[in-house]
Amino acid sequence: MKKKVVSVIKYALFLAAGVGMLWLTFRNQDFTQVIQKIENVHIGWLLASVAAAILAHISRAIRWNMLITPLGYKPKLINTFWALCAGYFANLAVPRLGEITRCGMLTKAEQVPFNELFGTVIVERIMDVLMLFLLLLAVATLEFHLIGGFLYDNIAAPLMSKFQNLNLPLVIGVLVVGIIAVFAYFYFSKHSGKSKAIFEKINLLLKGVADGIKSIAKMKNKSLFIFHTLFIWVMYFFASYLCFFALDSTSMLDAKAGLFILVIGGLGMSAPVQGGIGAFHFIVSRGLMLYGISETEGIVYATIVHGYQTILVIALGAIGFFVLIATGKRIKANNGL
Repeated sequence: MKKKVVSVIKYALFLAAGVGMLWLTFRNQDFTQVIQKIENVHIGWLLASVAAAILAHISRAIRWNMLITPLGYKPKLINTFWALCAGYFANLAVPRLGEITRCGMLTKAEQVPFNELFGTVIVERIMDVLMLFLLLLAVATLEFHLIGGFLYDNIAAPLMSKFQNLNLPLVIGVLVVGIIAVFAYFYFSKHSGKSKAIFEKINLLLKGVADGIKSIAKMKNKSLFIFHTLFIWVMYFFASYLCFFALDSTSMLDAKAGLFILVIGGLGMSAPVQGGIGAFHFIVSRGLMLYGISETEGIVYATIVHGYQTILVIALGAIGFFVLIATGKRIKANNGL
């Protein structure tokens, strides 16, 4: 019961943060004008962007399979793809739930141990963070005059102001008390079955992470893994860049602008809110203003990109859940469970 209450509170807080940023972005906008501009979008370019996003999903599923295979399992690519889509869908409900969901769905459909799958997902996330960092360096080199001030004004400065308002001694005190409470709990319950079960689960999870990292060393075709890692982000770039041509106001922007928007959009989607809602709209619309795009046009672009990606995630994720649940039931029936 307590876990459900905590989950509901966390969900509400994340959603409130996203809605707050969405309100902050749209508060001074004429909604009628925004809708009219969205209605005039060039569908052909939007569909091309959708195709690039789907290719990125397929490539990510292939790459995930490449991490799973060295562990001694060979899941069907289609099931891996649907599990990935189901994970994206779950992230719309609760941030970071997608990693757990896609592992759970693939476990049911392919009988691969959850902890080992979770280890491969950790490796995937490390690769994504590394790629985003490298792209950030590339953008900083190409557009240093823009990104330096932008990141400071829109990310660093707000965070610094929040930390300055904190009561540092109080924060340190709370942390110390919290750490002591955790150690005290495990110390006094170390002989209880509940504590032992917790430690066993932690050890099992850590073993899965270690196995996931080792799977890279065991991989036969590492160059193909690197290719898919690069291909995924190239497709992300095209998914972002091609949408420039869907609007007359952004059609003159070049590839460097596309790379800049990809990076800051990635930062927005990484925010701990459902599907990056609000955070993506805010940071992308303001990023486009650096290139002379009006705030309204920037918001229209961000709304179109985030909107179609959300619809795509919902559509593919719903199909993924249906297919994998049906597959799991069929496997249980065949095994007489």
